[in-house]
Amino acid sequence: MSTGGSEGLFAQKTVEITDDVLQTYKNQGGFDLLGRTKDQIRTTEQVNAALKACTDLKLDGLVIIGGVTSNTDAAHLAEFFAEAKCSTKVVGVPVTINGDLKNQFVEANVGFDTICKVNSQLISNVCTDALSAEKYYYFVRLMGRKHSHVALECTLQSHPNMVILGEEVTASKLTIFDITKQICDAVQARAGQDKNHGVILIPEGIVESIPELYALLKEIHGLLKEGVHADNISTQLSPWSSALFEFLPPFIKKQLLLHPESDDSAQLSQIETEKLLAYLVETEMNKRTKEGTYKGKKFNAICHFFGYQARGSLPSKFDCDYAYVLGHICYHILAAGLNGYMATVTNLKSPVNKWKCGAAPMTAMMTVKRWSQNCGSTSIGRPAIHPATVDLKGKAYELLRQNEQKFLMEDMYRNPGPVQYDGPGADVKAVTLCVEDQDYMGRIKKLQEYLDQVRTLVKPGCSQDVLKAALSVMASVTDVLSTISSSSTSGQQFA
Repeated sequence: MSTGGSEGLFAQKTVEITDDVLQTYKNQGGFDLLGRTKDQIRTTEQVNAALKACTDLKLDGLVIIGGVTSNTDAAHLAEFFAEAKCSTKVVGVPVTINGDLKNQFVEANVGFDTICKVNSQLISNVCTDALSAEKYYYFVRLMGRKHSHVALECTLQSHPNMVILGEEVTASKLTIFDITKQICDAVQARAGQDKNHGVILIPEGIVESIPELYALLKEIHGLLKEGVHADNISTQLSPWSSALFEFLPPFIKKQLLLHPESDDSAQLSQIETEKLLAYLVETEMNKRTKEGTYKGKKFNAICHFFGYQARGSLPSKFDCDYAYVLGHICYHILAAGLNGYMATVTNLKSPVNKWKCGAAPMTAMMTVKRWSQNCGSTSIGRPAIHPATVDLKGKAYELLRQNEQKFLMEDMYRNPGPVQYDGPGADVKAVTLCVEDQDYMGRIKKLQEYLDQVRTLVKPGCSQDVLKAALSVMASVTDVLSTISSSSTSGQQFA
């Protein structure tokens, strides 16, 4: 096994896994054994270094553990190895706290259950304190990258007063001022019931969902790539972005000027959006107080970022079981000589003995996003596994919408307690996992059973009526499925 992340692989830093070595790390997480670096295998130099390492070490398989970016790299690496006639097979494993590596084959990611359970306990503790002091609004920012899966799950587990989901912001094209007004109106409504406290969750990726902030970030990142020094960027922004940049408080300006991550996204963990929103809400509430439209107590905000302390937790029982099973599947994929596959487990909301193990080709999860920079020209992107957004038509979001008014006004705080390894709390699964009906391969199997029944009923010797009915129904089904299939493919390709 290579240690020190992808750069450890390039440098051929390895350790042999024995029972003694593993004993200290079993069910403990393990990234402190693996190590992490700038986790990408993408450039020609990096890909060739990986090829050389795998060839020199005579590896049968290379297992890449990570989220959408790591598994996209794994898929491209598998193809490169095959073309280079390298005997090393590449296998991917869905591991990311962000919970955004989801598709018809992958129901959940290792790490997501743990971070949501740990965060939910921390949020619940803050809720209890808010209810005790009755004078503070807590703005809590959560990890999760661009999409809001962690924030949604933690809301459904701990019932804070409010959550701002990035997907809602994107769908409604909300500006930073729209969000500020939304929070201020909530504060004012609660003050009307003599409640001057509350807890508001903010996903770290919301900064990339707010249109004007995202446009500003893109301009800054473009200038940084051109070699413009951070101190000089403010003078080279477009008029609109410059006006927004000058409006922002100094601490946010400094954070927006940070260099982007290896996947070109902003350093979201370093951008204190919760402090920005608290600052803007306080400014607006003071203004309303002066105007006489707000008559509640003075607004007081306390800000938190629940990040690395949750990410570094001991894994939950679910994540231990899930990772253990995925490890076994990786062995079987490699023993079968398969290349470019991801280990998968479905039916995860059921007990472990009902889980269904499998492997899916990573290419089946990849799409090519196209976009046009100028009229008449089309740019085609690199095939990639794209992060899944929170489904605003899904059952988990519907559950939030059904309860959001109660959460806002009635202080229905819920404390699930710490991560459990035994007893009734040990086997509790993520709400978002349990409410969605995700058995994709199970439903395909059911369809095959129906098709087999049709073949049995419609064969030489069947009546004319049966044949006519079958032809009519199958023609209609084929037309409908062709239409749906072409529109969904178009939506993926040109997103």
